[in-house]
Amino acid sequence: MRFLMLVKHGENPGPPPPEFLEAMAKLDEDANKSGTMIVSGGLMPIAKSTRVRLSRGQVTAIDGPYTEAKEVVGGFAMFELKSKEETIEGARSFMELHKKYWPGWEGETEIRQVLGMEAFEQKA
Repeated sequence: MRFLMLVKHGENPGPPPPEFLEAMAKLDEDANKSGTMIVSGGLMPIAKSTRVRLSRGQVTAIDGPYTEAKEVVGGFAMFELKSKEETIEGARSFMELHKKYWPGWEGETEIRQVLGMEAFEQKA
């Protein structure tokens, strides 16, 4: 099963400490060696983003920043894992790295299972 993890936090948590970056590099290396991580990455601040919206039949592009943004998606990772429980344990470990190496950082990791085509196939 594929799972997407979305890391959410305040818009500007500041630069990550070097110890945190080292711990993240090790976590990424382990996940890549095991073959469970498909892709991951951090995201630029929303001030550098653009939203493309369809509303009332019109498609528009709006550049950030956005005044309503209190919490943003700051990073993501997609994994191929055996169960949601395994994914939750991975997210817990990931958040423990933040707790240990980035004191004062606050945020959350949202776990979403990726739908495959089987979710849309007609049942006979």
